[in-house]
Amino acid sequence: AKREPSDGEKRAMTVIRRSKRSGTVPATVWIFILLFVVVVFLALLPGDAPSPPSSSSTNGDGAKDSNSNSSSNQHPDGLGKKLRHAVQTKRDEIKHALQGLTTGNLPHRLKLLRDRHEIIGERLVEIQQGMETAEEILHGGNAAQQQQQQQQHRHNKHKKNGSGARQSDKPPMQIDEVTKYLNHWIHKLLPETLSQAKHATFEGIWQAYHDLAVKTLYPWDQDYLQRMVDRREDGSIFLSLASYRDEHCLSTLSAAYEKALNPDKLFVGLVQQNCHKDCKSGVLENRTMVDVPPDDDCYKLFCQSEIGQEYCDQVRLLDIDEPESLGPYAARYFASKLWNGESWFMQTDAHMTFANNWDAMSIDMLEKAPSDKPILSHYPPGHTTDLEHQDGKPGARLCGPVFATSDLENQIIRLEGGEVYDKKHLDTPAFAPFTAAGYLMAHSGMLKEVPFDPFLPWIFMGEEIIMSSRLWTSGYDIFSPSQSVVGHWY
Repeated sequence: AKREPSDGEKRAMTVIRRSKRSGTVPATVWIFILLFVVVVFLALLPGDAPSPPSSSSTNGDGAKDSNSNSSSNQHPDGLGKKLRHAVQTKRDEIKHALQGLTTGNLPHRLKLLRDRHEIIGERLVEIQQGMETAEEILHGGNAAQQQQQQQQHRHNKHKKNGSGARQSDKPPMQIDEVTKYLNHWIHKLLPETLSQAKHATFEGIWQAYHDLAVKTLYPWDQDYLQRMVDRREDGSIFLSLASYRDEHCLSTLSAAYEKALNPDKLFVGLVQQNCHKDCKSGVLENRTMVDVPPDDDCYKLFCQSEIGQEYCDQVRLLDIDEPESLGPYAARYFASKLWNGESWFMQTDAHMTFANNWDAMSIDMLEKAPSDKPILSHYPPGHTTDLEHQDGKPGARLCGPVFATSDLENQIIRLEGGEVYDKKHLDTPAFAPFTAAGYLMAHSGMLKEVPFDPFLPWIFMGEEIIMSSRLWTSGYDIFSPSQSVVGHWY
């Protein structure tokens, strides 16, 4: 049965959906007009300028006492004074709370960031005035150093005959060099480091990973970003697939090529995380685990298949043993490094179904989006959806966030699911507030402008909020696809 939308979803629908009737004024407009009139009326009321509450008008908690309330109500302009007083009281409370951030019981990491003046939100004025940049605040340096770096970048662009695609004197980093380093890091450096923290707390395990990444993975990542190959203008798609012991990996990979209009332009970065020996099942209903055979090798089976024999050389593999897995976001980070100049970037899960011509339809919707930097994303419908009969049907939008109630999730924002908000199919993709990991399509320049973060291991819930925030603040606009072109095994 279809659930009724929550209050938050209804508010999102109110903001995003077009008005059902033309020629009538929406209720929200009348509300704004009413609020505007009230504000103007209050502003014109006579009275003194707002002043901090005195000891006679507030109690120790900053709230008004009964005497203050009665005198305020008896005064001709009592309403205006009361409003001004409430505003001033709230300002004092906020000021007190901000002061408490310095002296209060802050976590050690936040206190350290505050001591270093590395909290972006507290330095927005400097950023807006051009005195600092977010990069300078987070990584040090000043405006003079930034200007020097920009001059060096312009010099490098001239050296590259004006292409500006690379910012290093080294040659572009090829796939063989990428996979060689990542295999060494995943199979050797990471296990050696984490084995030393085997009995540590989760904070100690995170710190061990962090220290290793700072010394090894992060410098390599910075070198990679400076040496990325040039983007091709040939309509090719790079499909990022992160698979974790996924029984649907083979069918997903096969269907992607079988249903594509231009399979010769489809290149896949497959991060396969499988159990190779001494394998256990997942946690069963009775909270037990049983012995199971090793997982199927998705890549090998695909290359042996009829469709795979033709396109196996277009699939780039990074094979990870199950104990070495760092979670879905880290797997997507590794997969993104297998990009090799394709025009478009697409990310899905490894348990998907595809519509005929899904590749051409995705590119067409992306190009129709009214933005210079569009992202196309949503939660796809279930795998039983008949994707071949979606013409004229609106696609689902991702508009239902809530704050998580579980302490395990630290009250982060959760995305509850997609809903169909439109009555009919839209030729132009509609704006949406969030991206989803199961279907994301973008210009491949995104991989350089908003690269995946190497410091987010073991992340599942939260990766979509992180990417939504980073893409939005980097100038990208998020859209829902006008039509569903992939399905998802939920």
